[in-house]
Amino acid sequence: MKAWQHFKTINHHRRLVREGCFKVGLYRQGICHDLSKYMPSEFLVGCKYYQGTRSPNNAEREIKGYSAAWLHHKGRNRHHYEYWLDYSVDSKQGIIGMKMPVKYVVEMFMDRIAACKTYQGSSYNDGSPLEYYEKGAARLGPMVHPDTAKLLHHLLKMLSREGEEKTFSYIRHKILKKLKKY
Repeated sequence: MKAWQHFKTINHHRRLVREGCFKVGLYRQGICHDLSKYMPSEFLVGCKYYQGTRSPNNAEREIKGYSAAWLHHKGRNRHHYEYWLDYSVDSKQGIIGMKMPVKYVVEMFMDRIAACKTYQGSSYNDGSPLEYYEKGAARLGPMVHPDTAKLLHHLLKMLSREGEEKTFSYIRHKILKKLKKY
């Protein structure tokens, strides 16, 4: 078991998300981000399957066919689009993604940056989160609400082109500022 390494990885990831969230004014989300990772149902699995280069949940999934830690995690953290899956009011559609509140889309954006920085280390660049997203976006289909996907993709593209400083300023002064007017 690699408890110390996993603990350090969680703390590093959370620190990066916290710093990003603070820069855009999402203080509570920055502080509370991924606290469930310290719960035994997630932490112990992370220790057991820790590799340091990717999420331990992927290794658990490969061995068991599912990840109990991930199922626990996504059900408690609103910044994951999977949290927002529900039955459509149109019975022909089945389970679909609900529109995520903007503050959670922004936290998801910060989470993707932090995950790429954590696992890619010095090979990270501002295009890394977009590249990762675009590799998997085609598979998501109705699992992510179109407005949620559009905003996340827009922010990831802006990050890739403009960098963190400009993108975070845009989020704080344009995206989140709209929320405070109501």
